[in-house]
Amino acid sequence: MEQSLSAQLDKYADLLVHKGCALQPGQELVLQAPVERADFARKVVRAAYAAGAGHVTVIWADDEVMRMEYQNVPLDYFQHTQPWKKAQLDGLAEAGAAFLFLEGRDPQALLGIDPAKPAAAARARNTECLSFRNGMDFGRNVWCIAGAPVAKWAQQVFPGLPADEAVLKLWDAILKVSRADGADPEAEWDRHNATFESNKRLLNGYAFDHLRYKSSNGTDFTLGMNPGHIWEGGAGHTQEGRAFFPNIPTEEVFTSPDRMRADGIVHSALPLVHAGQVVRDFWLRFEAGAVVEFDAAEGREVLEHILKTDENAMRLGECALISKDTPIRQSGILFYDTLYDENASCHLALGTGFPECLAGGLDMNKDELIAHGLNQSSTHVDFMIGSDDLSVTGVTASGEEVPVFVDGRWAWGK
Repeated sequence: MEQSLSAQLDKYADLLVHKGCALQPGQELVLQAPVERADFARKVVRAAYAAGAGHVTVIWADDEVMRMEYQNVPLDYFQHTQPWKKAQLDGLAEAGAAFLFLEGRDPQALLGIDPAKPAAAARARNTECLSFRNGMDFGRNVWCIAGAPVAKWAQQVFPGLPADEAVLKLWDAILKVSRADGADPEAEWDRHNATFESNKRLLNGYAFDHLRYKSSNGTDFTLGMNPGHIWEGGAGHTQEGRAFFPNIPTEEVFTSPDRMRADGIVHSALPLVHAGQVVRDFWLRFEAGAVVEFDAAEGREVLEHILKTDENAMRLGECALISKDTPIRQSGILFYDTLYDENASCHLALGTGFPECLAGGLDMNKDELIAHGLNQSSTHVDFMIGSDDLSVTGVTASGEEVPVFVDGRWAWGK
């Protein structure tokens, strides 16, 4: 790793620890990282201890080992989380740990693998590791997802380059779109967050009854909002009020819609990479909040497994607004990773919604959230619908129509 890049990655590691995880003195940090990026993982561990971490637990991920596991182990193994894993994740969450997930995966790692296996593993983790899952969903634990390139991912993004050159080029792209390529990334994120606050004030002030989406690719869609819905984005907050950034990068302002009020058709603007498998050129048609018809040019069976995760996986838990003027979209790079690609495009998400996006939601149980229109599911899968000519119109309870997006960007220029 060349010296100038190494120095910038030190700043990136500090950003993830200080702003992403808002790590407190004496607190546990749980770092999940690709084994191929042990060099950067060590920088994060060093930054965490410098910030006063009480302890750092590292959980290694490896694409090849994961693939061999799915190839050789029967489906029923994945339908439950192993007791030791549940004890690990729940115990760390209950002890108040912050969680940092470094994304770095071959987008084709699970090509040819039965999609039922990774779907079952994700469902089991999300339904059985309740302290871990609810700690993040209900603002009890800080968490952050950020990127670190591995060779096969880099070569998918930049085909034709040798592995080492592709990794360096992807590092450069990650730092730029994460606003971590300058002299003071932490100050840059403070400035970035001010823009989120401005957009949220405007959207929350309108208290829209519903949004209408239209674009030339065939998207023609109406999405109802819950009474008391709240637009969030930028810094998240724990129940104690501690600010952190769940995603680095992030460009989205988002809320959770009414789970029963989605009607029309939406077409994808970018591929969906899910559990190491790719879905391309797909569409979904909704009636009364639920997907009633869908298709894809590639990966239809993956989409089908997502929709069948549980009874609420075919309903929406999120709508997010993102201008085409953001650094990720302007880079012109398809990252083949949802963390980045969702921040290049307005998107929706199948599955669970966010309690913080409903007034009083953090004090409700799951049945109460559903009763108030906020979807609950064991999955949450983002998919991108933000074409260059997308228009979004907000309609208030009194019938006033307010342009929100025109030609893929904020109507008010934020």
